[in-house]
Amino acid sequence: MKILRTDPDRFGIRARLLTLLLPAILGLLALDSWNDYRALENQVQDAYDQSMLEAAHALQSSVAPGRDGLLRLNAPAGVQALFGAEPLQKYLHVSLAPLPQAQAGNAGPAELTLLGGTDLPAPPPELSSPGADAAAAGSPIWYDSFHAGHPVRVVALRSRVQDGHGRPFSLRVQVAEGTGPRDRAQAATLRQELIRDARMVLVMVLLVWLGVTWSLQPLERLRKSVLESKHTDLKPLDTSGVPHEVAPLVEAVNQHLASYRDLLEQQSQFLADASHQLRTPLAIMLTQAGVALREKDPEQLHATLRAMVAQIARSRRLCEQLLSLAHASDSAPPAGAPALVDLNTVAREVVLQHLALAHEKNLDLGWADARGEAVDTGAAQETATPVVPVLAREPELHEALSNLVHNAIIYTPPGGHITVTAGSRDGMAFAEVRDDGPGIAEARRAEVFERFHSGGQGAERGARGAGLGLSIARAYARRNGGDIELADAVPGTGLRAILRLPPAAVSQR
Repeated sequence: MKILRTDPDRFGIRARLLTLLLPAILGLLALDSWNDYRALENQVQDAYDQSMLEAAHALQSSVAPGRDGLLRLNAPAGVQALFGAEPLQKYLHVSLAPLPQAQAGNAGPAELTLLGGTDLPAPPPELSSPGADAAAAGSPIWYDSFHAGHPVRVVALRSRVQDGHGRPFSLRVQVAEGTGPRDRAQAATLRQELIRDARMVLVMVLLVWLGVTWSLQPLERLRKSVLESKHTDLKPLDTSGVPHEVAPLVEAVNQHLASYRDLLEQQSQFLADASHQLRTPLAIMLTQAGVALREKDPEQLHATLRAMVAQIARSRRLCEQLLSLAHASDSAPPAGAPALVDLNTVAREVVLQHLALAHEKNLDLGWADARGEAVDTGAAQETATPVVPVLAREPELHEALSNLVHNAIIYTPPGGHITVTAGSRDGMAFAEVRDDGPGIAEARRAEVFERFHSGGQGAERGARGAGLGLSIARAYARRNGGDIELADAVPGTGLRAILRLPPAAVSQR
């Protein structure tokens, strides 16, 4: 017997669960982490931007006319301390630009810097012209640029102010901050997210591993109990403690074990019965051979040899029946597919085959054609179209009918009559073997289908069969979808052995 082996690690439940769960969980964690990262990134940006905007507003509100009427910057000390703080990469710039109507009477500079250097990145084009006050007044403009070789985040405020002489000016306040602190804060946030997700994945893998291990413990105990049991012990497996998802599998295994146990018992019984049946004829032949060796009279020697030949013939038939029974009882599906068979023709061929045996015993063996005519078995001709069509395997039907006819010949007394016929009745095709022998009591008809059970009462003891004919006939009939029934030929006497089969469909003719 060939044993198929698979790689347990490749197709294990743990591997299957992890293969199914890990991609989904990793995808969900990646999506959740990305959303959290974006939210935290926005929070970090908002916090840094709010700090810059507060400084810009403080500078904007610190520009006011002095005693001489000119605009001056009175910035708080904390805000001014940010100016030029290179290590912190924070930069300030405050400038005044006279508006056109005031510039006509003023030949002063076009733009006056009150705080910081003039090298901060310029604001976008919409704020580069002093005439854009109305559109930009009070609205912060955020933009990213580079200053002193570093990326910076810049906020610019533009507002309109007047000096003590009533001249209008455009006030521009810029606050710039290097993006390094922001980037480091975001990187730290990303690392925390990744570490948290990695912990989550590891915990999930560990839980799946432990869960599967815990769930498979009953199966592991079951496996050990099976390995520790003896090969001859075919007791059902204990399903206590087995998960209910696996219980149907264990029950199926128990059913298989029960079927296998029954098969072994049947085989053991078959071998025991066959050995018993063969032992008796072998013992008889051994005794006859011993008598033949000691016999001096040629006539007695010939009589002994004839008895041995008869015994050998009976033993040969017994062996053939044993082989037929083994084949008919095989649970494996037959190799060939059923074909369209004429049951009427098969019955006729069986009768022709047994004519000589029936004449030896002075029996009238006849065959009635399914067309309702009494036909001579030697002159009947086969018809091209099946008379009683069935879907079956012809050799098996032939063997089943042969056993029924042979049984009838054995148990019918000399001078009796045996009739074989075929036809259709009650929606079923049938072949019937009718004899006028002693018959079988109705109470015993079920047991005569058992192996090595001789049910007839009319045959001589030496002529009785091995009790396999009906068993073989029923096994072959059932392999082809039919069955064997026993009934009285006439009330109280004789026997009818009926082989019933489903008829072939009209379209299959």
